[in-house]
Amino acid sequence: MNTFRVRAFGITKDILGGKETVVEASGKTVGDLRTSLLQKYPQLAGLRSLFIAVNNAYADDASVLNDEDEIALIPPVSGG
Repeated sequence: MNTFRVRAFGITKDILGGKETVVEASGKTVGDLRTSLLQKYPQLAGLRSLFIAVNNAYADDASVLNDEDEIALIPPVSGG
């Protein structure tokens, strides 16, 4: 298992119960982390979109994570 520190913003902060959490994932990709997040916090599946940023850039599910990476959950944004 790999352990990652994840920062949350907007509605994801409410779902995770705070602005930061530690998540264990079976692999080292963003996709592995996403799977673990959805298992631990099933309410995340109800969001119409959920982006994961790594080191201040959007990351796709194939991106490989390192222990020191800054990981953030970016929820849907509304505005006008």
